[in-house]
Amino acid sequence: MIVDGHLDIAWNALAFGRGFDSPGTKGFLVTRSALESAGVGLVFATLFAAPAVEEMVETGSYYRNAREARLLALNQLGYYGAVGLPLVRRRRDLSRQGLQAVILMEGADPIESPEQVGDWWERGVRIVGLAWQRTRFSGGTNAPGGLTAAGRRLLPALARKGLILDLSHLAEQAVEDVFGLWRGHLIASHSNAQALVPGDRQVSDATVAEIGRRGGMVGVSFYRGHLRTDGRRPTLDDVVRHVRHLAGAAGSAEHVGLGTDLDGGFAADASPFRSLSQLAQLGPRLRRHFSATEVEGILGENWLRFLERALPSR
Repeated sequence: MIVDGHLDIAWNALAFGRGFDSPGTKGFLVTRSALESAGVGLVFATLFAAPAVEEMVETGSYYRNAREARLLALNQLGYYGAVGLPLVRRRRDLSRQGLQAVILMEGADPIESPEQVGDWWERGVRIVGLAWQRTRFSGGTNAPGGLTAAGRRLLPALARKGLILDLSHLAEQAVEDVFGLWRGHLIASHSNAQALVPGDRQVSDATVAEIGRRGGMVGVSFYRGHLRTDGRRPTLDDVVRHVRHLAGAAGSAEHVGLGTDLDGGFAADASPFRSLSQLAQLGPRLRRHFSATEVEGILGENWLRFLERALPSR
């Protein structure tokens, strides 16, 4: 079973009209049928409330304060219910039959206060990333800075509920702050190697090494700008290059998986392929550098083993 650690399914549907159960939108890749046909059995489906920044205002779906962010995220959560996407809440929910989703909140502004963490937990959220760009809680992509006072207050509430923390999009100072304060499970759901493609959107080797030491996971993004520096269309060989580097930095391939982010603000022409059916070609390319067991791990088993450790038993 293939596991994808990051897909903006509800945002794509509600902000752009690219419905999950539609026949598909020309130039884009992700639908339920396309995922199932490609052998994807589990996705980390996001709640992504877009902030009111220039590149998001044109979508007509953005927030200017925490209450608006909460309402947008609740709307997206409702969408997953409306399309009947089964949510994984506990270890025993993990199944190898049928498409399922773990809910990942990308950017924590929908959490108006630490007291709301329990409510989001009851609604099915199991992973939280503090930032996209800057949020009330942290510096983020293109927004340097560490955890804010609000972020430092939020972490204990997340820890008490056993939520998984996502480091993707966190500014480097915020990552350092998290490492000093957080003792729970952590991942970088869709982050590539900074050593190969410089920039604050990527993760450093030191960050990857610490994620590996803590038993966490890094998911490889399939976006052109995360895979290459020259602006050309990426290939699956670029994906393999980042997998190899991240596995080396983490100390083992068991800490690396997929977090494609496909259709998450970019179309198919910025991804390594024109159809999800081509995902089947990734395994043979990985096999040139990894054992069969390691390839199975990268494609899905690593995420599943992590979730079996990190999700609650009840």
